[in-house]
Amino acid sequence: MTKKNHGKLHKTLVEQVLDQHKIKYQQIEFATHQVGDVFELDAHQQSYQRHQIYKTLAAITKDHEPIIGVVPLDCRLSLKKLARAADKKKVQMIPLKDLAAITTFEHGANTPVGIYEKKGYPIYFDCSAQQQGEIIISSGQIGRSVLVNAEAVAKLVHGSFADLIEA
Repeated sequence: MTKKNHGKLHKTLVEQVLDQHKIKYQQIEFATHQVGDVFELDAHQQSYQRHQIYKTLAAITKDHEPIIGVVPLDCRLSLKKLARAADKKKVQMIPLKDLAAITTFEHGANTPVGIYEKKGYPIYFDCSAQQQGEIIISSGQIGRSVLVNAEAVAKLVHGSFADLIEA
């Protein structure tokens, strides 16, 4: 349960990092529902388009190096394109059972800001984020997100923009 303070949500680690770097954002709280062992956003119940909401996906190279891809919620991450962007031969998704141990976030709460802050893994954003300007990313807790400038977040996490969407 999220604590409220004078009508505002408490600040997550991600929001604190954004504040520290003077990056403007808007807090968003999404309803969630459980599907099996994981929680998913009820994004269709919000006034935001699914293409503006970005999911943070964690992959791993053959050398066991994690890399992060950030793509719109309504698109599929191309592992081949992520590998190419990272100058790797091949990557695969991190198994769900290993996700929290590797990223420090549970499925549904992975966030490029938090992962970079805690782990420093390379992060790649789909180029559509750059074109959209403002995107919605997780703020590190299930159901919590922030609306933020894509270029500002990419700069903060030393991220790159690349074509990552599966055709």
